[in-house]
Amino acid sequence: MSVIEKLKGGLVISCQAKEGSPFRQPVIMAAMAKAADMSGAVGIRANGAADIKAIREVTDLPIIGIWKKDYPNCDVYITPTFADAVVVAESGADIIAVDATPRTRPNGEKLKDIIDRIHKELKLPVMADCSTIEEGLEAAKLGADIVATTMSGYTPYSAETLAKGGPDMNMLKTLVAEAGVPVIAEGRFNEPENVEAALEAGALAVVVGTALTAPEWRMKQFTAVTEKFHK
Repeated sequence: MSVIEKLKGGLVISCQAKEGSPFRQPVIMAAMAKAADMSGAVGIRANGAADIKAIREVTDLPIIGIWKKDYPNCDVYITPTFADAVVVAESGADIIAVDATPRTRPNGEKLKDIIDRIHKELKLPVMADCSTIEEGLEAAKLGADIVATTMSGYTPYSAETLAKGGPDMNMLKTLVAEAGVPVIAEGRFNEPENVEAALEAGALAVVVGTALTAPEWRMKQFTAVTEKFHK
């Protein structure tokens, strides 16, 4: 069974912590990944060499690896270059996820070249993180093994989907119908019913992160209702 087939019909838990979070430690991300494994998840999404290595030590689940890395004058930050993909692969990832938007990448690298080199040199499948239907369809044409709705709402030209709230089901359903490759649902699938709806719509798998692995996000939802009482 291929690594992609292992994800079919399941939940991938994104074990990441934002800059400044007290949970931003590899040992904590590994603990979250172990808990995900124990809970029946089929895969993990993880960021950066340290976290991927720590997670690889505690679980055999497939890891979708990324490296969120900032470059000067560059809006692309999810595995922006092939060199970044190499680090992710060497850390133990089974699938490399890359930003698949048409925005300019460091060193003038092109998405197609990055996909081709990951296939040829790293021998790993590529997941394309997209923000629009058009990007998903183009990524599939360029050779991405999986396309995902990860970036919907998080580029300036897709911001209206974020404003609507909830996951981008239209993008998901259209890509399932037209992309010709497996589609992963990711981005604001925060409730079990969202996950169920995505799988019923034909998603290969669903990635859930913040709702499960960012306790401070959930805590704020509770403390927000106390503000008018606690003065």
